[in-house]
Amino acid sequence: MASADLRQELDCSICLNIYTDPVSLRCGHNYCRVCIDCVLDTQEGSGVYTCPECRAECQERPALIRNIPLCNIVGRLWLTQPDQGETGIFCTYCIHSPVPAAKSCLHCEASLCDNHLRVHSKSAEHVLSDPTTSLGNRKCSVHKKILEYYCTKDAVCICVYCSAGEHRGHRVEMLVEASEKKKEKLRNVLHKLTTKREETEKRLQSLQGHRREDQEKAAGVTERVTALFRGIWRQLEDLEKRVLSEISRQEESFSLSVSDLIQQLEIKKDELSRKMRHIEELCNMSDPVTILQEPDTDDLCDIEDRERHDDQVHGGGDLDVDLMSGTFHTLSDIIRGIHVCFYMQEPTDILLNVNTASNNIHISDDMKTAYWSPNQNHVETPERFQCNQVISTNRFSTGQHYWEVEVSKSESWGIGMCYSSIDRRGGQSAFENNNKSWFLRRYNKNHQYLVIHDCKRIQLPDNIPCDRVRIYLDYEAGQLSFYALCDPVRHLHTVTATFTEPLHAALRVWGGLIKISGEIRSWEK
Repeated sequence: MASADLRQELDCSICLNIYTDPVSLRCGHNYCRVCIDCVLDTQEGSGVYTCPECRAECQERPALIRNIPLCNIVGRLWLTQPDQGETGIFCTYCIHSPVPAAKSCLHCEASLCDNHLRVHSKSAEHVLSDPTTSLGNRKCSVHKKILEYYCTKDAVCICVYCSAGEHRGHRVEMLVEASEKKKEKLRNVLHKLTTKREETEKRLQSLQGHRREDQEKAAGVTERVTALFRGIWRQLEDLEKRVLSEISRQEESFSLSVSDLIQQLEIKKDELSRKMRHIEELCNMSDPVTILQEPDTDDLCDIEDRERHDDQVHGGGDLDVDLMSGTFHTLSDIIRGIHVCFYMQEPTDILLNVNTASNNIHISDDMKTAYWSPNQNHVETPERFQCNQVISTNRFSTGQHYWEVEVSKSESWGIGMCYSSIDRRGGQSAFENNNKSWFLRRYNKNHQYLVIHDCKRIQLPDNIPCDRVRIYLDYEAGQLSFYALCDPVRHLHTVTATFTEPLHAALRVWGGLIKISGEIRSWEK
């Protein structure tokens, strides 16, 4: 009884449970930190804070002091009575103070501590279980008897009377036995769910990794574009300043020339006016002697010459037309710089290597078309294929590239990429029979498609209207993709591999021709 009273001293007067992180007020009363914080929060704005027990007042919110000795006592109590902390269920018969329950009696529908358990009935009908508050659902709702069996047909828990009554003839099992079987099923389900969750986590991590890569790529491209346009604006501003400055300089020079000319013309105008007045005076005279004695005025010719010179000066004062031409050239350079920024290499032709073409393939003069033509009698070289194949002179060991192939005049064809170390003789030299080539093949009039690598074939959907094919290579990512350039463009297949050698474009001809159309577009990541 004394221990129960001592135990009661460790209860918080607010939540009525054992202290959790006990703190003390100035008045000496102890509370759970969370409990007293909530009380003080409700007193905000009232102008005064009071202790919930002694009502001691404080104008300012009191500081909470951690009660270390009390914390240690509570900690030791929890260690010695773990069940209380785990279940929170107390003895039904200990009415003076809550004592943790050790067992629950299904028959009595009561929980018992160790002391009351010692004097409890030991008869079979008094079934004991771990402490629980759900005692009512452990009895039959009809007969009020303890549930002892499980009916497998109706999937319900029943008592002994139910098994002899409405469930007579049904297969029944003891609760423990049925529970173990269900646990086994649940373990199997748990195993499957765990496997699915692990697979989901892997997919999630993979997608998150791809998203991070895409975000990093997008951030890199954004940074490049921002820097590019900043540079463009700076170049355009500098160009604008230079052009406007040159226009101002030419305008000022022209204005000075015109001002000098205006001044000269004004002087000439005054001189002409003076001469005109003098001539008018002579014309109005009646004395012949005076008129004849006046010197000749043939200097008007000199005035006309000067006028012609003035016209030439005026004609040469226009703005320099080469200025705008230079401006356009500069703008062209800026635009070319934008192109180079995104396409690190200028578009180039992809050319077929004549020395690799078999004796049944003719290569056009522009080295872009492979024709089926038997018995070409090519000069024998170590590079020449025995099969009806040819590869490009171009090789790719980094970056991203794409080009297009026209196959409209050939019912059966093969296109792809291969290493230069591929065999040139024997069965291993055929593109589909080795691990050094990746190959898209169309054969017969039904337009059936295969992707082949190292004798492994992947059947693609039939009847794809495909007269032009685009091949896209991302060397670092290890991806080789094929696209049918129909309307709309269709993705045929993407091969994933780890490329370890430079790659060449590869063609195989079975009658007709295959033409490389367009140019190689290449860029760096």
